[in-house]
Amino acid sequence: MLFNSLDFFIFLPVVFIIYWSLFSKNVKLQNCFILMASYVFYGMWDWRFLFLILASTIVDYIVGQFIHKNESNHLKKRWLLVSVIFNICLLGFFKYYNFFIDSWVDFVTIFGYEIQSSWTLKIILPVGISFYTFQTMSYSLDIYYKRLTPTKDFISFATFVSFFPQLVAGPIERASNLLSQITVKRTFNYRQCKEGLKLILWGLFKKVVIADSIAPIVDDIFANYHDYSASTLILGVALFSFQVYGDFSGYSDIAIGTSKLFGIELMSNFKFPNFSRNMAEYWQRWHISLSTWFRHYVYIPLGGSRVSKLKSIRNICIIFLVSGFWHGANWTFIVWGAIHAILYIPVFLMGRNRIYMNNVVAENRWLPSIKEICQMLLTFSLVTFSRVFFRSESITDAFGFLKQLYTNFYFEIYEHPLGYRMIDYFILLVIFIIYEFRIRRDERSPFKFKSKIIRFVVYTIVILGMLLFFDDNIDRSFIYFQF
Repeated sequence: MLFNSLDFFIFLPVVFIIYWSLFSKNVKLQNCFILMASYVFYGMWDWRFLFLILASTIVDYIVGQFIHKNESNHLKKRWLLVSVIFNICLLGFFKYYNFFIDSWVDFVTIFGYEIQSSWTLKIILPVGISFYTFQTMSYSLDIYYKRLTPTKDFISFATFVSFFPQLVAGPIERASNLLSQITVKRTFNYRQCKEGLKLILWGLFKKVVIADSIAPIVDDIFANYHDYSASTLILGVALFSFQVYGDFSGYSDIAIGTSKLFGIELMSNFKFPNFSRNMAEYWQRWHISLSTWFRHYVYIPLGGSRVSKLKSIRNICIIFLVSGFWHGANWTFIVWGAIHAILYIPVFLMGRNRIYMNNVVAENRWLPSIKEICQMLLTFSLVTFSRVFFRSESITDAFGFLKQLYTNFYFEIYEHPLGYRMIDYFILLVIFIIYEFRIRRDERSPFKFKSKIIRFVVYTIVILGMLLFFDDNIDRSFIYFQF
């Protein structure tokens, strides 16, 4: 079920009304109902994959109990390995099995051996598997590191794993935040619900008006890159940066807003990454839940930055390569991760990886300085360059795209086969950038205006924009569903 579908607009009000009218006084009934609703929500994609979620839930629930009750560190580690191996194998089979088989066939072919790739299987990737396996693993890891006491309430734990607003594309929540809210009774809060509806509206705007409207242009340019000039290719990859941002941050806003309707606060997943002044700040603002997960469970256990510079660089490389591989079973994502490691390391070596942690660009000013503008443009350009690999279907296509970019360098006015006017999208994106810069201090208050008249005008523009740009003929699924 898509957030931007008619099914969801029927599903959400029904669940909301039943939840607060019938189950507002009993936390166990609240959780049972949300769990049932979450399974219905996910089962509408493919009910067979519910068994995977249930298996991951049962394994980590049991593992958590055994890690906690065993005094022996050796036994604790064994039980933790059960969780890690089970979830990695689950993820590895459904997401990476064919990738490893194809890569092995390609490798031995280099040495003159011919192997039939009959070992590959027709495997459907379960939606959200990369997210909920990491979420359940984090539960076992937190118990192992004594950051968390396991719950004995299986229904609450199952709700934590399958909570439908963030089930298929995050944010990847830790039990210390989400499960701790699920185990206590929620009470209806009008202000919280109003804030949630605003975030849902803003998320839908970013998805429908920004991401979906420019998707056909990006698709055409990347599919036919060999026919276009450098100027058009630059346009295509720049638009893809806005597409993937509008798509994924839009999903996160809808997820956070929907959770608020049920009295639950999720972590922020995006904090205006397009206004980052270096690569370190970018990764503090982009897909925060994933970068936080890797920092807590991979980077710090490896020694983080407390070890020598050389080992710290090794740890950074591991984090970005694993992050790239997490995104998909394709060498393009691994190269994308390697590029980000290369871009991040100089910032780390210069000691500038923490200077923008607690402030936003132009903190107390209306406009950024010339230096800040240059920093933001450079960071955006570097991130955009890396997305050539993120968006391309294969390594061959990515390098073909770059070759065309550097060898066919002339300017042309791009004309989409269906007649999309670029000036319209240029104006739209400029307005969008200006508006986001205006609200950059608080990602959870997209419509914070003192004047009721201004709020009404903005709401009207946002709703009319969605009605104008909505196109039922394009693929409206979210990009990160494939990860």
